[in-house]
Order: sequence, then structure tokens, then C-alpha cells
Amino acid sequence: MSISAAIANAVSGLTAASRGTEIVSTNIANSQTEGYARRELELSSRLYERGGGVVINGIDRIVNAGLLADSRLSQAQLGASDTIAQFHRAMENVVGTATDASSLGGSLTAFNAALTNAAARPDSDVRLSAVVDTATALANKINKIADDVQSARTDAERTIANDVSRLNSALERVASLNKQIAALSAQGKDASSQMDARQAAIDSISEIVPLKQVPRDNGQVALFTTGGGILLDGTKPASIEFTPAGPISPGMSLAAGTLSNLRFNGKELTVSQQATMFAKGTISASFAVRDEIAPAYQTQIDALARDLYDRISDPALDTTLPTGGPGLFTDDQNAFLNANEAGFANRISVNSSVDPASGGELWRIRAGINAATPSDTGESRLLNNLSSALSAVRAPSSGNLSPSSRSMHSLSSEFSSLAASNRINSEATALQNRSQSESLRTALLADGVDTDKEMETLLALERAYSANAKVFQSANDMLDTILRLT
Repeated sequence: MSISAAIANAVSGLTAASRGTEIVSTNIANSQTEGYARRELELSSRLYERGGGVVINGIDRIVNAGLLADSRLSQAQLGASDTIAQFHRAMENVVGTATDASSLGGSLTAFNAALTNAAARPDSDVRLSAVVDTATALANKINKIADDVQSARTDAERTIANDVSRLNSALERVASLNKQIAALSAQGKDASSQMDARQAAIDSISEIVPLKQVPRDNGQVALFTTGGGILLDGTKPASIEFTPAGPISPGMSLAAGTLSNLRFNGKELTVSQQATMFAKGTISASFAVRDEIAPAYQTQIDALARDLYDRISDPALDTTLPTGGPGLFTDDQNAFLNANEAGFANRISVNSSVDPASGGELWRIRAGINAATPSDTGESRLLNNLSSALSAVRAPSSGNLSPSSRSMHSLSSEFSSLAASNRINSEATALQNRSQSESLRTALLADGVDTDKEMETLLALERAYSANAKVFQSANDMLDTILRLT
């Protein structure tokens, strides 16, 4: 080998070592950066006829595409399960547990106890007042549960609107980065930084909707939903729109035309199209809460409120009541109509005729809701009847409950158990999805920057640099010797 060839080899080695050192320092500096993919220098040997040494072919961006795709899908599943679990936790909290005095069951027990106490001393205004207070607390508890159900539906719509905004912004960002990457690739320049930014943008929306990333020419990518929706394939992303309805009431639904679905490229999706295109993400979970899960709770609490009303408003218990007329409980101070069961839990209230704060008389609890004059102060028949009605085992009034006979206390316990069971099951699903997501993320991190390994690489580069520097020194010594001989 000639001295000039040795110098050329050393120059190529020094250049490669210098570039490798830059890459190692970049890897270490970005080891905690979201979306950053580890870089590796790609080298190949140069033919001796062309001077020998090494050639820098480029910089490899190390990404496990399959693992990244699985991680994104798991993030979507986790986002959906977390959204549903959060709703069920909120419902269990508002319904309450058996040991909670302010729970639905606790409120019903307190009302029944007040009736029993008042029946023992029907002449006591204090005990009659306790009946009004506990009945009001029970009605308020039912109102609160129903109001929270509708608030959750409204919140779900806000979440959908926020997710749609985030999704559109991220798609615009990915489209812009696609253009930059294509331009840099065409110029033969490194686009790794732009690819990192694009990966972070895609990762940021992976919980909203499950995505599939497909490579395109010049380093660009296309994005599809797992259900086949084209989010981005080219330079212009899809346009996704959603218009919240504002505060939602029990009667509002897609079927009634008062709520809407997503609009995809200007066209509103049908329920089946939306369920297919946007399945298993926070958007689909929020729609499920708004249109399915929360309305199911509303149906149950409405049916429970109706059964309470019917038990207490029976003319066989209170002979002063006309058929169909309200008793101690009312539908917003009116008689309840079977056709108006939807949303009844939001409207149930204590009859103002027994509430002194509303101009009513306490003695009507003892004498009858529509009694013209106070009865014998020792008369407890009506109070005993009302208490017995709560404990009576009978088929529920509403067709939205199973027809098996049970008491009001059993209905309340079933509703509380439903909320608890839903919470436990949804949290178990969320926990499973979280474990899977964290496992995949750990696997991704294992393919990421390992600072110990990078330091080993840096030491190897230092040795390579030193070896090539020695070649220069040896070449220099040889040239000096030749010059002296001449």
C-alpha cells in the first residue's frame, strides 16, 4: 500500500469516527426525548481501486415498526377502557355504597326509618318534619344521580370535540412533516429529526383512534384507521368535524335527531360507519358513554323513580288521592304519566302540600295528601301503609326493569350493585390494557437509547480515531525519513 493510500484510508476512518461521535452524543442527549429514535451510522468498505477505507452510506433511524404499531393500538384500547372506567367510577360514587349514609340505599333507609318513627308518634311535628326532610333527601339523591348521568353525556360530547380538534391538528402536522421529509430526501439530506417529530405527532393521537401507518415514497407515510378510514394519504389530511349539542337532557338522542355523529370529509357518518372507522379509541368510548352506557343508567334510575312514585301514590294507601293523582312524590309537582317515564328521575320531587317551606302542612303526611282538615293526631294508619309499601314485594311498575317481584329496597340494592359491578369490570379491563400498553412501551424503550451501550460505542470510536491518527503519524514519519534521505 502506498503512503497516499494509507493517508486516504486514515482520512476516511477519521471522518467516520468523527461522524459517529456526533451521532452518539445526539443519542445520549435525546435519550429522554419523546418520539426520538436511536441513530446508527451506516458504513461500508470502499474498493481499494478507489482509494480504500470506509464510506458513510447514511444514518439509520432504528425503529421496530411492528412493535410501534402494536404499541399504538394498545394506547387506543387503553384510552377507550380508561374513559369507560372513569364514567363507571363516577356513577358508583354518586350512587354510593351500602355503608354510605348519603347513598341511594342509605337515603331510602333513612326515609323508611322516618316513616316508622313518625308512625310511633304521629302527633309529633318533629317526626313528621323528619319524614319530609328524608323524602326530600331521597328525591334529591335520585335527581343528583340522573343529573350526573346527563352531565356525563355532556362531558362526553366536550371530550369528543376536543379529541376531534387534536386529531385534525395532528394530521395537519403530519402532512406538513411529510412534505418536509420528502423534500429533504430528494436533496439527499438527513430527515431523521423531522421523522422523530412526525412519530411524536402520530403517537400523541394514538389513544384517540387506532392508527395504521403505511410507508409511502420519499419517506412519507399514510395513516388509516384500523376500520379502513383514510386519515391521510397524500398531502391533504381528511377533514373530521363534530358539533356538540350543548347541555344534554334525557330525551336527546341520535334517533330523535337532537344529537349528531362525526362528519368525515363533509358527510355525517352513520352509526355503523362510525363504529367501524373509529372503533377502540377515546372517541368511540365517548360516543358509547353518550349514546349507550349513560342512557342505560338513566333508564334504570327512571324506572326506580317510577316504582317509588307508584308505591307511595296508591289510592289504596291514601284514600284522599284521586286515581292517577300524585302522592307524597310528584312529577315536578304534577301527576306522573306513564308516557313520560324518560327523565322522570330528574323531575321527581316531594309534594309541596306537605312542606311548610312551600306553604304546605305537615299534618297532611298523617291525614292524607288531599285531606281538608287534620285527622286525629294519634292516627298512624297512613304512615304505616307508606312504610309497608316500601317493603312490599311486588313486580316493578316499569317495563324497563325485570318483572320479578321485589321490594323497593331490593331495587335500590340492585341499582347500587349494578354500578359497583360495572366499575369493577371496567377497571379490570382498563388494568389489563394498561399492563399490555406498558409492556409494549418497555419493549420499545429497550430498542431505544441505551446510554451504557452508547458509551461503549464512544470508546470504540475513540480507539478507531486513535488508530487512524497513528496512521497519519506513521505516514508523517515516513515522509520525513524520505526527505532526509534525499
